[in-house]
Amino acid sequence: MEPIAYFHSPFGSKFGIPRQSGLVDELVGEIVFEPKYRNIDAVRGLEDFSHLWIIWLFSANPRQNENLTVRPPRLGGNRRLGVFATRSPFRPNPIGLSCVYINKVEFDEKHGPVISVRGADLMDGTPILDIKPYIRYCDCKEDARSGFVDNTEWEKLMVVISEELQAKLTEEQQRALVGVLELDPRPRVQNDPERVYGMPFDGMEIHFKVSGNQLIAY
Repeated sequence: MEPIAYFHSPFGSKFGIPRQSGLVDELVGEIVFEPKYRNIDAVRGLEDFSHLWIIWLFSANPRQNENLTVRPPRLGGNRRLGVFATRSPFRPNPIGLSCVYINKVEFDEKHGPVISVRGADLMDGTPILDIKPYIRYCDCKEDARSGFVDNTEWEKLMVVISEELQAKLTEEQQRALVGVLELDPRPRVQNDPERVYGMPFDGMEIHFKVSGNQLIAY
């Protein structure tokens, strides 16, 4: 297999990326095709769909994981479950699957058709193996059960953006950053209120601390 496209997003590293797609609708990214697929015919009809499945490679986790159990962040990082009962990125084969909202499809003279999407959980430069339209009648299961996720509450953090940082952000960037930070990007086993975390976001280095339920970013 070879990539058909690469993803462009505000995230230059794994840290801070939402742990699932669709959690932060304000996050905007682009699918840019490789030269052999830069033909408008390749996406003909896609504008009639609202959502898209992206099949991609965990390029930051290229090695195969032979562990049969992992520690889901949703369970605090202290409980192990079978790797095939989770969506952990550490898998036997580093393949990811994300459902995103199609923002728009535009034709660029240099890059051909470019798909702008919202709600992705992909790092900048992620190789994409395939895309497929989301089809409601077969992809949406109203009676689906979600295992441990259904029984685990997830409390969002209250995010405070410093005035200095606000001055550097557009309104769209600020909404996206708040959406990312309120999900608490920290590893679940870490809870030191004095620790300073840093992550790249849209060409900036964001720093933050978390104390109780409040996150302060600067």
